[in-house]
Amino acid sequence: MTRYWVIAPFESKNPEMFDKVWQFDLVNNVISIGWGQLGDVSKMSHETLFEAVATVYPDKPKATKSLYTNMLWSFHHEINPGDVVIARKGRKILAAVGEVMKGGFYAPGKNSYLASPDNSHPNFLEVKWLDQPRNKIFPNIVFPMHTVYEITESQYLSLVEESAPESFITSNEMIENQNEFVLEKYLEEFIVSNFNAIFKGKLKIYEEAEGIDGQQYSTDIGLIDILAIEQASNSFVVIELKKGRPSDQVVGQILRYMGWVKQNLCIDGQQIKGLVICRDPDPKLSYALTMVNNIDVRYYSVSFMLRSAP
Repeated sequence: MTRYWVIAPFESKNPEMFDKVWQFDLVNNVISIGWGQLGDVSKMSHETLFEAVATVYPDKPKATKSLYTNMLWSFHHEINPGDVVIARKGRKILAAVGEVMKGGFYAPGKNSYLASPDNSHPNFLEVKWLDQPRNKIFPNIVFPMHTVYEITESQYLSLVEESAPESFITSNEMIENQNEFVLEKYLEEFIVSNFNAIFKGKLKIYEEAEGIDGQQYSTDIGLIDILAIEQASNSFVVIELKKGRPSDQVVGQILRYMGWVKQNLCIDGQQIKGLVICRDPDPKLSYALTMVNNIDVRYYSVSFMLRSAP
């Protein structure tokens, strides 16, 4: 059975290097990922691989170590010939689609652009890249910020068909107010782009190595809208936009995410807080939040004005 995968050839925050690496991949019908410090992981058992990750990244939370382990394991042991790969550039650009011709293999130095010890990509797949689609840009985020992950066939089809997907990231959610849902999808982009100004430097977006950041942060129970750090207290802050969803769903979801962060990311007594962002006062939401002391709510307003002169 064909499986569908999304892989980032390189970190998009370095566009010059991304383009060099990606052109090498296209010309040579391959795609590679990093973690060269681990050596040849292709023949390691899952347990040995996790131990190697823990040794190289001793300060990383357990969830991050498990994430690295699972991505590398999938790359070498679960992606097979006949599977389909989407190469992504950042979180809004589908760079290309290809068919896997050879499963994961270890080839250090194969791409000379990525041969240095600190920037090594020794893990490769052979992929026959298709002519279309190429460089498809979506108006909203459609890709989580992970190097390797699997998607369903329906998610794959929604990405490659002509019209942009509504975003499979949120397709399973119950929506009470569709207009609010659409507005707040764009609001999330605005908040992230202006994060420091909006929160006056009190919060910063959480960042990990390997290009993973806190926007649409992936967990094994779903995607957190924004995961941040409160600078003064070093506490995690889970930020969720209401997005037209029922209040009970929003409260339950943010509590689940906070529980996950507490168990998987918090270290040395780190605290976890929650923040719900919505447009209008909601009595149901207010009543629910009176029973917890570590979730806050903030309201936003949108103004639009026409003038006869600039």
